[in-house]
Amino acid sequence: MDRAVTLAAIIGAHGVGGEVRLKLFGEGVGALRRYRAFNDSALTLEKLKDDGKGGAIARFAEVSDRTAAEKLRGTALTVPRSALPPLGEGEYYHADLIGLPAVSDTGEDLGTCVAVDNFGAGDVLEIQRPSVDGKPGKRFMVPMRAEAVPEWNETRLVIAAIYADEA
Repeated sequence: MDRAVTLAAIIGAHGVGGEVRLKLFGEGVGALRRYRAFNDSALTLEKLKDDGKGGAIARFAEVSDRTAAEKLRGTALTVPRSALPPLGEGEYYHADLIGLPAVSDTGEDLGTCVAVDNFGAGDVLEIQRPSVDGKPGKRFMVPMRAEAVPEWNETRLVIAAIYADEA
């Protein structure tokens, strides 16, 4: 299955001509510029520029005025996972980690990765422990560093037991 990966979100209208303001989730305007169509080709990018504040201003062929632009507020801009550039050794996309089962390096089921955050010092995985008696399991966080997550692939995350035990 080629799932959709969110690269940006429309956060509002910009001006009266149908441009929109974007919140970027990737590596800046340059990374977003390689794509021309979003949301299964529902939105076709005509123009994209950096807003100087960490976001971007975009114009889509299908959006002709401010009213139409305002209606798009909150819309996620997605592309198929297969459209993303290939990764180098040791690299990953956040979208590939979310949903993976997590196990300790001793084989214990730890739960599922539900989020990947970055608060400035590197990526942090948020793991939700398995449900108990119908109640959602507690969540804990693990830094995405080799000593904490010594192994990961497309089927699972392996977390050092010491990091799981502290949670």
